[in-house]
Amino acid sequence: MSEISHDYMFRYIIVGDMAVGKSCILLQFTDHKFRHQHELTIGVEFGGKTIEVKNKQVKIQIWDTAGQEAFQAITRTYYKGAIGALLVYDITRKETFEHITKWLNDIKVNGAKDIVCILIGNKKDLEEQRKVSFEEGKKLAEDNQLLFLETSAKTAENVNECFLLSAEKIIDNIQKNGVDPTQQNNNVKIGADEDDEDEDKKKVKKKCC
Repeated sequence: MSEISHDYMFRYIIVGDMAVGKSCILLQFTDHKFRHQHELTIGVEFGGKTIEVKNKQVKIQIWDTAGQEAFQAITRTYYKGAIGALLVYDITRKETFEHITKWLNDIKVNGAKDIVCILIGNKKDLEEQRKVSFEEGKKLAEDNQLLFLETSAKTAENVNECFLLSAEKIIDNIQKNGVDPTQQNNNVKIGADEDDEDEDKKKVKKKCC
């Protein structure tokens, strides 16, 4: 049994259409790296990082899901295990923004009732190719009571902030008694150790083509 090194563990899921930059956001957050050529996610990938939020050490475990329709039945099984969700669209592809409502509905149907969702408009570095305005993204977020940021996985702009902002909201919910961290079915753990991460890695079936 390894030594406990954090106050909370939050499990996140990243959802959105294929090639919106979900895996790039995860890689930038966990490893501070960007890959110009990134293989499409097949099934689910896994990553994690500990950050400081409101003077608490928070371990964030992240499931990065495939955007292809063929794998959505697989990725839906991970929704209930998450307390945080990133809904990602590509600001240069209007259809990925239009599909956010479908992804949000999936979370509402399959996810936990207290899950904290943040809408992410990715590829902010491609401003000259923008097809979705900041105002459109903000309005969709406000209409659905979501947090909202635009990010660039390439330059790292707002990547850390989207995890920090959503984690702050989760902690607010805990402190306001909206979430009881002592209950095992609410997807929050107090001081979980690294053995939990090893178990999650075993559950993730990752296959690259």
